[in-house]
Amino acid sequence: MKNIETSSKGMSRRNLLRAGALVATAAAFGSTEPGSGYAQTGPLPSWNDGPSKRSILDFVGHVTTEGDRFVPPAERIAVFDNDGTLWSEQPTYFQAFFIMHRVQALAPQHPEWKKRDLFAALIAGDMQRAAAHATEESLADVLTVAHAGMTTDEFKAQVLDWINTAKHPKTGRLFSQMVYQPMLELLDYLRANAFKTFIVSGGGIEFMRPWTERVYGIPPEQVIGSTGGLKYEIRNGVPVLIKLAQLVHNDDKDGKPVSIQRHIGRRPVAAFGNSDGDLQMLQWTAAGAGSRFCLYVHHDDAEREWAYDRKSHVGRLDKGLTDAQAKGWTVASMKDDWKVVYP
Repeated sequence: MKNIETSSKGMSRRNLLRAGALVATAAAFGSTEPGSGYAQTGPLPSWNDGPSKRSILDFVGHVTTEGDRFVPPAERIAVFDNDGTLWSEQPTYFQAFFIMHRVQALAPQHPEWKKRDLFAALIAGDMQRAAAHATEESLADVLTVAHAGMTTDEFKAQVLDWINTAKHPKTGRLFSQMVYQPMLELLDYLRANAFKTFIVSGGGIEFMRPWTERVYGIPPEQVIGSTGGLKYEIRNGVPVLIKLAQLVHNDDKDGKPVSIQRHIGRRPVAAFGNSDGDLQMLQWTAAGAGSRFCLYVHHDDAEREWAYDRKSHVGRLDKGLTDAQAKGWTVASMKDDWKVVYP
C-alpha cells in the first residue's frame, strides 16, 4: 500500500478506504482494465473450472439471492483456519520458526540451554529433533523464555520484524509470501459479497494479529487463535499488558467451536480448513440450519508445494477427509483445482 499512500496525499481516509474496497472487488471478480494482473475470467481467476470452484460460486450465489436459501448479510460469517489453509505449514508450523528465532537470539546469554534437549535442537535449527523432544513441559519452558515477560507492544514489534524479514528454509520466500493466491481471491470474493471473514487458528492470537490485515485483509479483531495469559501493569508510569507463560485456551480441534461462540457469537455459514484439527469447526458450521458450506484444502501437489494427508505429523487430514467424502463437503485439490499456488 506504500505507493497508494504516496500518490494519494490529500485524499480523505474515507476515500482511501473506498478506493481499497474497489480494488478488492476488482480482484474478486476479475478486472476489465488492460494490464490487470488478473485474467478477465470473473471470480476466482486462479481456480480451475471444476466441481470445487462451482460449489463455491453456487453457494455464494444462493445465499446472496432472495429465496429459500438467502442468508442476510449480518449472518454471512466465514471462518478460515490459517496454517495449511491460508498459507503453507511444512516442514512445521511457521510460528515454530519464530520461536526458534527467539531462542537463537537469546542463546548467547544462556549457555546452559545447550544441555537441554529441546533448546539445543532449536539453537541448532533442527526442527525434526525439536519435535522429538517437545513435551507440554518443555514447550512451556520455551514459551516462557521466548515470549513471557514482554509487553504486548514489544511482542508485536518482534513479530513484525520477523515476518517482514524471515525466509522459508526450502523456498527462500518470505513466510508472508507463502500464502495461497486462490485463497486470497476467495477471501476477496466473499467480502465482495458481504461476508465477514475470520481466522480461527491453532496459532497464537498475538502472533497472527500484527500482520493478518496486511496479508489477508482480515483485521486483528477478526483473528481468533490460541490464547496465552496477560497481566495489566504500570511500568514507568505507563499502563501495559504483560505476556505470561500460561496457556489460557488451545484453539484447536474442539476448542475452535468454543472460540467461535466466545468471540463471534454467531454460528458460521461457511468454514474452510485443511486438517483434522479443523474438523470440529466444520462440523459445527455444517450442523446449523439453512445454507451451509464446508471446504477442505487437500495438499496433494508435491511439485508446487507438498503432498500429505492421512499420515502427516503436521496438518494430518485423516478423519476429516473421510467425513468430508461421506458428508459431501467440498475437497479442493491443490494439484487439480489451483492454477497457481503462491502469488
